Amino acid sequence: MSKIEIKEINRNIYDIKNKDEYDFKIKKGLTKSIIEEISGQKNDPDWMRAFRLKALEVYHELELPTWGPDLSELDMSEIATYVRPKSKLNNSWEDVPEDIKNTFDKLGIPEAEKTSLAGVGAQYDSEVVYHSMKEELIQQGVVYTDMETAIQEYPDLVKNHFMKCVPVYDHKFVALHGAVWSGGSFVYVPKGVKVDIPLQSYFRLNSPESGQFEHTLIIVDEGASLHFIEGCSAPKYNKVNLHAGCVELYVKDNAYLRYSTIENWSKNMLNLNTKKAIVGKNAKMDWVSGSFGSKISMLYPMSILNGEGAKTEFTGISFAGKGQNLDNGFKVIHNAEKTSSVVNAKSISKNGGKCTYRSLVRIGENARNSKSSVSCESLMLDDISISDTIPTNDIQTDEVEFSHEAKIGKISDKTIFYLMSRGLSEEDALGLIVRGFAYPISKELPVEYAVEMNNLINLELEGAIG
Repeated sequence: MSKIEIKEINRNIYDIKNKDEYDFKIKKGLTKSIIEEISGQKNDPDWMRAFRLKALEVYHELELPTWGPDLSELDMSEIATYVRPKSKLNNSWEDVPEDIKNTFDKLGIPEAEKTSLAGVGAQYDSEVVYHSMKEELIQQGVVYTDMETAIQEYPDLVKNHFMKCVPVYDHKFVALHGAVWSGGSFVYVPKGVKVDIPLQSYFRLNSPESGQFEHTLIIVDEGASLHFIEGCSAPKYNKVNLHAGCVELYVKDNAYLRYSTIENWSKNMLNLNTKKAIVGKNAKMDWVSGSFGSKISMLYPMSILNGEGAKTEFTGISFAGKGQNLDNGFKVIHNAEKTSSVVNAKSISKNGGKCTYRSLVRIGENARNSKSSVSCESLMLDDISISDTIPTNDIQTDEVEFSHEAKIGKISDKTIFYLMSRGLSEEDALGLIVRGFAYPISKELPVEYAVEMNNLINLELEGAIG
């Protein structure tokens, strides 16, 4: 068999770069005076300023993780943690500055809003530059705004939930986030309200040697439902950029939330994001995740099933090419009876890329009659790539149903040969296998975002055979 060379993903759209122009950029580093300056720039209330300073203390107390990818190249003295673009928050797309607007236009954000979304937020560097929501949702009492506005207009609701789901002591980069966070989205869906069309926030990092630390806080009240989509991208630079966002999700009794993400960072990005959901009685939390780009990723969404009959499902895919180490997975804690979790994780690695699936399933002694099923599959497209599965299963009661299945393999020459015998070219045969492998994830996304995901894993198979 001749050998197919798998080309790199064409990132031309995502590698759009604007000049590094800004209204304000904090000096590099991480000190008390820098945190106070960020807090002042954002006009924080007293409680938030105190929170930031406490989080900074915790950051200095905690050590870097001793497992997973090597993070030694991260030097916070070389990272600017706050960059305010030359734009205020706008409710009209036409009012967004031309260079920023053109970037989001090319990424398809306005068009998606017109065709498939009930509301859109767009963040550029450290601040949200555009936000809108359909009038009918406003009439139903749905709140969808940026976090800074939420702090001012819904202070009690924010204060009662902010970093309660993800406390600053969770790990070092959560503490960092608590100290320097900026931007992000706040959503509140009132009791019984069904939001039938998704909301989306898109986060774009443009400034080099900087970090993005958006905070997303979503509360879906009793009996309500929501689909929220998160998109992320950044152009490639020669020096490290950092993403350490935080997502906190509260799914109340009998509510439903689906959180879909396509993360497409550039290969100079360290993606150290944290996402967690607390799920109430007979509620359901679904995660759909696509992880692409980034030099290093450490991302493990988590569902805490606190209510009887709570359910969660995770469907995710990672794609690692040359120079990438994507350490991703999922965590679920069963804290109540008759809870259930389903995990379906896939990864693709090529050209020496490394994918690791790292998971935790904990079924507590009070979670009798619960069920959990975990399936993780890895596909390696050559002989130099790496794929690992590192599960942790902590089952504290016998009255459960639990299964774990892991598969790691390569595409066989026999499979390629068989498809070629049915009339496909060698390139088309490989492409068909890869796209079929990813299909269970893409089919869970709205059409527009499934197309984006399939474009990201389109391996440019034309030619390059030899």
